[in-house]
Parts: sequence; C-alpha cells; structure tokens
Amino acid sequence: SRMKQATTGSALLIGLLCLVPACAFYLPGVAPRAFRKGEQVNIKVQTLVSPESQLQFDYYQLPFCKPTKVRDLPENLGEALSGEKAHTSGFVAKMKENQYCQTLCRRSYTPKQMEEFQDFAILDYRANMRLDNLPVAEIAKFAYDDQPEKTFQIYNLGFPVGTKLHEEVNDKQKVADHYVLNNHLRFKIMYHPASEETDEQVSSTEGNLIVGFEVKPYSIQHQEVGVWNKSCAPNCALHTCAGNGQFTQHAPQMIDPQNGGDVIWTYDVEWVQSDVKWASRWDVYLKMTDDKVHWFSIINSLVILVFLTAIVAMIFARVLKNDLNRYNEVLSDEERAIQQQELREESGWKLVYGDVFRPPPAAGLLAVYTGTGVQLLVMAVLTLACSCLGFLSPSNRGSLINAFLLFFFLSGAAAGYVAARFCTIFKEESKLKITLLTAFSFQGVCSVIFLGLNTLIWANGSSGAVPFGTFVAVVFLSFFIAVPLTFAGAYMGFRSEPITVPTRVNAIPRQIPPQKWFMDPRVSAIVGGLLPFGAVFVELFFILSSIWQHRFYYFFGFLALVFIILLVTCCEISLVLCYLHLCSEDYKWWWRSFVTGGSTTWFMLAYGAYHYIARAHHAISFLSSVIYFGYLSMICYAFFVMTGAAGFLTCFTFIRIIYASVKIDKHQALCASRSSNQDRLRLGQDRLSNGHCAHQDRLRLDQDPLSTGRFAHRDHQRVDQDRQSNGHFAHQDHLRLDQDH
Repeated sequence: SRMKQATTGSALLIGLLCLVPACAFYLPGVAPRAFRKGEQVNIKVQTLVSPESQLQFDYYQLPFCKPTKVRDLPENLGEALSGEKAHTSGFVAKMKENQYCQTLCRRSYTPKQMEEFQDFAILDYRANMRLDNLPVAEIAKFAYDDQPEKTFQIYNLGFPVGTKLHEEVNDKQKVADHYVLNNHLRFKIMYHPASEETDEQVSSTEGNLIVGFEVKPYSIQHQEVGVWNKSCAPNCALHTCAGNGQFTQHAPQMIDPQNGGDVIWTYDVEWVQSDVKWASRWDVYLKMTDDKVHWFSIINSLVILVFLTAIVAMIFARVLKNDLNRYNEVLSDEERAIQQQELREESGWKLVYGDVFRPPPAAGLLAVYTGTGVQLLVMAVLTLACSCLGFLSPSNRGSLINAFLLFFFLSGAAAGYVAARFCTIFKEESKLKITLLTAFSFQGVCSVIFLGLNTLIWANGSSGAVPFGTFVAVVFLSFFIAVPLTFAGAYMGFRSEPITVPTRVNAIPRQIPPQKWFMDPRVSAIVGGLLPFGAVFVELFFILSSIWQHRFYYFFGFLALVFIILLVTCCEISLVLCYLHLCSEDYKWWWRSFVTGGSTTWFMLAYGAYHYIARAHHAISFLSSVIYFGYLSMICYAFFVMTGAAGFLTCFTFIRIIYASVKIDKHQALCASRSSNQDRLRLGQDRLSNGHCAHQDRLRLDQDPLSTGRFAHRDHQRVDQDRQSNGHFAHQDHLRLDQDH
C-alpha cells in the first residue's frame, strides 16, 4: 500500500529576562468571538500526522465522511509552507446544546480501503481538528514513578485513527495483530461567559467564549434499527446508543483488510462551563511539565561557558598581557641587549607578524559566507526576540515561518554590507560576482534541496507538499526584497572606509613549521564542536521532538538563553584554538576559524540521526528518511554558516587587537635578529666554502712553480741551441767574406 512506501553577562541577563514572557505572556492568534446560545460553531478538519513517519496527509485523503460540499479555508504563507490545510466538515455543534450519538454517515469499504485504514493505524496517525482556532486534543494521564498517587495530564494533539486491539496466536503459531477503527468521537467543548471576561479585547458581554476543545475516541460496531435510510442523519436510530452518552454492550469496530465491511460514523458534543478565561485558554497546550530538565540543560551549559571563559581570561590576563608588556616597555641599553638575546630564542604568534593577514584561498567565498552568516544571525536574533515577547504564539498559526522568511529577507542588507567589507580587505576585483553569490548562494542551495524534497512529497500524495504557486510567491519575495537589499548593503559596504589591518603582508610567505598531531584541523574541528554541542544537546532534543513529533514548542525563553550560550561558546572555542595555532606559527587561520565555529553542526547532524533511529522504531522507510535528513541537513547547513561566521568574526577582531598592540619597530628588531642569525649561519657556510677553495688554490700555486721551472729549463736549452746555430752560421759567413776578398 502507499503508506508502506512512505557578551556573557549582558547575554545572560537578556536570556533570564526572556524566561518571564516565555512562561506567562503571549499574544492570542485571533480576536475573541462570543457565541450566543444555539449558534452553530464550525469544527474544521486538518491533517493526518504521525510521530512514526515524516509524511503528513490531508484529512479527506482517507475515506472519512464528507459534507455535501467541502470548502477549503484560507491560509497564510506560513500555513501553506507547513502544509496545515483546513477544510469544512460534517460535524455540527451548537453553543450550549449537548448532542449524543449524532450520525455522520454509513460507508461501505473495500478491502483495499480497509487496508489503508490499517496502515494508518499501524503508524499511529492522528487526525487534527480545530474549533475557534483551538486544536482538538486527547487528554492522557500519567503518574510519577516515585509518587504513584500524584498524576498529571498531557494534551496530545488530535486523536488516533485506529488502535491496536490485541495479539492472537493462530494455528500456525504466528502472531496476528488486530486493529480497531475509532469511528465514534466525543467532543468536550469548554466555554466561559463573556460577561465575566475582563479583557478589553472582548467587545461584547453577551454570549460565551470557547476556551477548550477535547476529544475522546471510541470504537463501536454500531447496529442500526431496521433498514438503513441515508436521509435519517444525523438522528438515525441505533441499537448501540442508549441516550445521554451511554452505550449498550457492543463489540469494537474491527478493521478487516481481507473482507472490508460497513462502518457507521457517529459523534457526541458536550458543553462544559469553565473558569478559564479566554486569554489563558492556550495554557494547557503550552504548559511545561519538564522544566527541571530545561534548567539542568541551562546549568550544564553555563558550566561549560564558565570553563571556556576562564581559559580566555587566562589568555588575555596572563599570557597576552605579559607578552605585550615585554614588547612595549622602555629599556636601557643593557636590558635591551638582554631582551634581544631572549628574542632570538623566541617563538610564537609574534613571528607570523608579516603573514597573519595574508588573504586565504577562495577569499571571496569566505566573504560571501561571512555575510550570509551575519544575515542568518540577525534573522535568528530578531525571531527569538519576537518569540520571547509573545508575538509568535502557536495560536497565531504560521507566524513562526512567516517571521523567519520576513527577517531573513530584510537581513539581506547586513549580508551584502559585511561581504563587501571583507571583499575590500581581500582586495577582490569582481565586486558584482561577490554580491551575486551573497544574494543567491545560500538560498540557491536550500531551494534545490527543498524542491527535491517537495517533489518526492508531492509524488506520494502527501498534503505536506508546498503548492507551486506558494513556492513562486516565496521566490518572488526573495527577488524583490532580499536581492535588492543585498545589493544596497553591498553598495554601502564598498563605499565605506576600508577596514585597515595593523600589519603589512610580506612578499614571500613564511614557511610553517611541522605541527603536532593535536593541532591538525580535523582534531580542532572535533574539539571545537564538542564543547558547544554539550551545552545545547538537551534543548536540541526538545526542538527535534517538537518538529518531528508534531508538538508545540513554546520554551522560547530557555531557547534564547541556550542560543546565547551556544554563540558565546562557539566564539570562545574558536578564539582559543586560533590563538594556539598562531603560537605554533601557523598563520592560516581564516578558514580554520570559520570551520571550527561551525563544527558544532556535525554533532547536531549525528544527534539528529540518532534521534530519528531511536524514535522511529519499525517505521523507518526510505522516503521518510530522505525527508527527515533532507530538512535536517538544511537546518544544520544554516547553523554551520551562522556559527562559523560568528567564530570567524571573533577571531578576526581578536587578531586585529593583539597585533595592533605590538609596536612595529620592536617586532622588526625581532625579525632582524632572526634574520641576522640566519645571515650569520649563511656567512659561516660561505667562509667554510671559501676556505676550501683557497686551500685548493694554494695547492695549485705550489704545483705551478715546479711546472714553471721545468718549462724555464727547456727554454734555456732552446736558447743555447739557438746561440750555437747562430755562431755556426756566423762563422760560415766570415769564411765566405774572406774568399771574396
């Protein structure tokens, strides 16, 4: 079947102040409306959701009873994106008029339709309805383990389509599961007289206000009296109805996927007066039953934060302060000579003075992601602020998604401005390219993932698929709000005074010495992500449960405080690891600080996978897994960019401060001392090589006189021979002259 396929102090103060409105104040989603006695109230049907599957379906996707004409109710952008569609129903209720055993219809189901009901029952699908903007809920009572006499109630949204009856062992020793269909609903509607309301929003004191909507499902195999007549609804005579909400002895309505069968659908409506006022009617849905766990999470996070803050304080107060004082103090000649000797043996962050601001590889992409991270950070801060003030109450349906989109689009100006400022630092020439990437890179990745998931959801007939028109509307808002604001912010950033760095970049990059194993970037990422994750994992459990288990999450005060702790922790751990790398003369800190700040998301992704496997049990399917991890990857991607940008900006500010505090001439003396040592080594090597060459020349000179003497002796012999020959020729000439005379 189809279903089988499917800054620390102020931050803490702000967070603590947010706790008060989170627990006691919110803005209702609709204006109060008073109903007169006998006036009809409309019960609307919505969706079918399951804690075991990520697919949600429309209520009428199962063959329930329908009214003569089903009318789709209007929805805002947030409701459309979340798939919360509402329709009219055949349930009829009138103010303060109790109705029992009202008949909706009688339907005959084929074996295939019964099998579909059973599939939904196996996956624990629940049907959602609402009345006067209040969701229907089933009350579940629990007792404490240590105090069995003390009980508490939990409101479970919706009611189960079917439940498991029992297990039966047949002749072949195989266990057979039997499921029953909840075909009878008893609605309990609480009302409060408008005359007793003190709220100024209640314009009329006549009538009654609806302050509660509960349901209790039953499985009853109804037996009609006589021959069934369709026109008898809603007051058909049934043997199983005894009046005033009582039933005769009956069997449950079994789901028979082999033979099908007939089902009669009925409902009751009971009105009960309540002391709950209209402004407090959502309190039962948002009541915290586990606030001690949240406080434990806060204390755990604060311990980690204090630990990291102590490390950062030690770095600033002891190490950096001593180094800077030693570099900048005025010394005598003798003390200066001693200091120069110490500087020759010095190592650490001072030595990478001329390389620390060398632009990294893919510097333009780093500027783009820094701007996008600032955009997401502004969006998160504004959304949390509005949530803590009560503007984004769950009673105002779709308001949270609307706020996310609105603040994200408006924060495009901040993204363009920050990206342009860093583009100027990196001296990137293609300004238009950087601006376009800032406007479309993050949105493009998320849009591709969203379109792929939406196509899969639509192909499986789920109501969670976003209509194409809604997607076009979001793209339209992005192009005409976010993109122009991004370009405007980039224009302002490029025209602003460039951010100056305190040092010049050397022409030749400095060689980085071999690093220890614990300074490896992968180790830094693991350490940098583990501590922030330890500070937020408890709150992450409640967030994932609320998103994927279809529950209300209204702990925005706790969430704001945990979010502040997360940001501060990411910034501090990025700063500490960046300082350690600089001390080991590794100046490639740009991308490392970004990855270290965002490495918490890898742990979030791993915990999300564990949460899915631990909570889904037997209902894990390929399609549900793709949907779950697709949306989870989008959330983690946004957190990676946001926290990575926060860590990078912290390290950038830290490095600018510490290198601006060092006097340039002092550092140049250090560099000169380092260079002189290297020159002396080179001179020593040259002298050794020159001495070797001189020794070879002397040997050659010693060999030259010997060879020269031999050549001179030969020359003397040749001269004597020449003289003898010349004398002989002269004697002959004298003889010839005498003969002539």
